[in-house]
Amino acid sequence: MQTPFYGHVRQYEKIKKEIDDNINEVLMSGQYVLGPMLKRFEGELVKYFGTKHAIGVGNGTDAIWLALMAMDIGPGDEVITHPNTFFATAEAAWIAGCKVVFVDCDEKTRCIDPAKIEAAITPKTKAIIPVHLYGQCADMPAIAKIAKKHNLKVIEDNAQGIDGRGDTFKQGELSDAVATSFIIQKNLGCFGDGGALFTNDDKINERVRKLRSHGSVKRDHHSYGFNSRLDDLQAGVLSAKLKHITEWTDVRVKLAEQYTKGLKGVKAITLPYAKPGYRHVFHLYVVETKDANKRNDLLDFLVAGGVDAKTHYSIAIHKQEGFPWGKEYKIVGSIANAEKNAASCVSLPVFPELTAEEVDYSIKKVLEWDRKNS
Repeated sequence: MQTPFYGHVRQYEKIKKEIDDNINEVLMSGQYVLGPMLKRFEGELVKYFGTKHAIGVGNGTDAIWLALMAMDIGPGDEVITHPNTFFATAEAAWIAGCKVVFVDCDEKTRCIDPAKIEAAITPKTKAIIPVHLYGQCADMPAIAKIAKKHNLKVIEDNAQGIDGRGDTFKQGELSDAVATSFIIQKNLGCFGDGGALFTNDDKINERVRKLRSHGSVKRDHHSYGFNSRLDDLQAGVLSAKLKHITEWTDVRVKLAEQYTKGLKGVKAITLPYAKPGYRHVFHLYVVETKDANKRNDLLDFLVAGGVDAKTHYSIAIHKQEGFPWGKEYKIVGSIANAEKNAASCVSLPVFPELTAEEVDYSIKKVLEWDRKNS
């Protein structure tokens, strides 16, 4: 038996008519960039997400650095985040000219640890970028409290956490902006690259709309800007999918529960932690080997057995080979949790079109490995 990691084709086949109808509408409109489909999709995002503004941009990386630029955060400024996540979180800050300050993650959630943030704040600190890692929302109430105390901006990196929330907050309510990615691997993914920025701040909205399109919101009128626009074809794909995102998240949660129940009692690995009072959307179902030296052995065992497991962010950002920005980051305090997470993580297949039988097979293979390594 084989358990695939991605279900892109299965998902397309499931809602093919909805996607094809939207693509055909765009094609027949003759307007493929900053056209009516993008405008419609941005309106749907506003209604779904609950923020005042949604701006479609080229990708999630651009969403972060354009937000920083819109907030006048750049050269000479410091931005706090954690290193056990995708490279683009820090990369976006470097593109904006900032110095990245890494602090440790929480031992359970693997999101940034609010208790480690204040020690990293200096007069140069301008923003905190919490990442909703693997689909688990960071502790936004605690982060917002720190940001307010020190007059800092907060940009939520929501590339992995769309549809996530806490019982007492929604994404965007406790931050200045939320950046997300729509690349195909995401819970809400298009057929290429794409991203968006959500904000309740009129100034950020106005500035990002200019920055994404050569500094222009009116034909032939330009100021400083770039080329980072979500095209209408991708907006059409995403518009069709957005209608199903809550349903798909519910399926992900059920599949995660199936994994957790089936793997209960394992001794050589640690299962993911879903924080009480939060909606974990399980962009990834990540287990960790208790012995980091055995991570690759588990991965190789699963792949050889037909389970298309992956690693995600298996090298902490500050340890990337050939790292060219050695003077543009610093580490404050121990980051042992983040380094352990990066070194020991294995992502098991989880996507809405995955069958219960495929999950059971993955569980079977993980249990086989666990028995041999306990």
